[in-house]
Amino acid sequence: MAGEAQQSPVDHTVAARRFLVVLPTYNEADNIVSILERVREHAPGVHLLVVDDGSPDGTADRVRWVAKRMRNVHLMERTSKDGLGAAYRAGFAWGIEHHYDVLIEMDADGSHRPQDVPKLIAAMENGADLAIGSRYVAGGEIPNWKFSRRLLSKGGNQYASLMLGLGVADATAGFRAYRSGLLERMDFANLGASGYGFQIEGAWRALRTGARVVEVPIRFEDRENGESKMSKSIVIEALMLVTKWGIAERLSRARTRLAHPVRGSNWAHAGLAGSKRGH
Repeated sequence: MAGEAQQSPVDHTVAARRFLVVLPTYNEADNIVSILERVREHAPGVHLLVVDDGSPDGTADRVRWVAKRMRNVHLMERTSKDGLGAAYRAGFAWGIEHHYDVLIEMDADGSHRPQDVPKLIAAMENGADLAIGSRYVAGGEIPNWKFSRRLLSKGGNQYASLMLGLGVADATAGFRAYRSGLLERMDFANLGASGYGFQIEGAWRALRTGARVVEVPIRFEDRENGESKMSKSIVIEALMLVTKWGIAERLSRARTRLAHPVRGSNWAHAGLAGSKRGH
C-alpha cells in the first residue's frame, strides 16, 4: 500500500485478543436488537458498544433491554447528533480506555452483515493493523445498487486514491477494524471529517504511519428498515476534503524539494564522478 511512514514501524506481532464492535446509531430502533443478536451469534467473543446520538425513537431503550439479557453489551448516550465521525471518535476513546485491542466499525442498519465480522477478526489475528471490509476487491458484492450509485461510489474511491496515493480499492468503506495502537499513532481524536470523509481520512492516516492495511471482501446490502443517513452534503464534504488534503500533500512535497536542492545536485555530481572513475 502507498503511504509515507512518519513514525516507527508498526509491530505486526502483537496479538489481538479483545475485540469491540462500535455501532453509531440515530433512530435505529427497528434494527438495533437484531444486529446486536446476530453479531453475537456470528462472533461470540466480541463485545459491543452502541454510541447513540440522542435518538428520539427509543434506540437507547432497546439497547438497554438487550444489555440486560446479553453480556458485554454497552451503551454510550450522547445528547446531540454530531455526525458519524464524532460518534466513532467517542467510541474509540471508550474502547481504548477499556483496554480493547481492536476496534471494529460497523453500521447498525443491516448493510454490514454480522456474518462478515469474523473475516475482519481473522485479518487482524493474521497481523493486519487496519482491515477494511471491501466491496471492490475480488469476491466483494453490492447486489442491489443502481448503476448510478455504484458509479458515484467507485468514482469517489478512485479520486481519493489518485489524490492521496492510497492504493486502497474501498477507502470509503465503513466496515473496518483498527488495531488500538494504530488509532493512537494516527491521533484519531483529531480526525476531523464525517461520513465518507472520515473513512478516507482514517485510511490515509493509517497508511502514513506505515500500517499494514488489508482489504477483505464483503457483501454490502441496503438497509431494510429506517431511513438512510447519506446525503449530498456528506459526499460534497468528502470530495472537498480529499481535494484539500491532496493539494496540501503536493505543496508539502514541493516545499521539501525546494528546501533541499543541493541533494539532487550532489547525487548528480556523484553519478558523474562514478562514471569518470569507471573509465
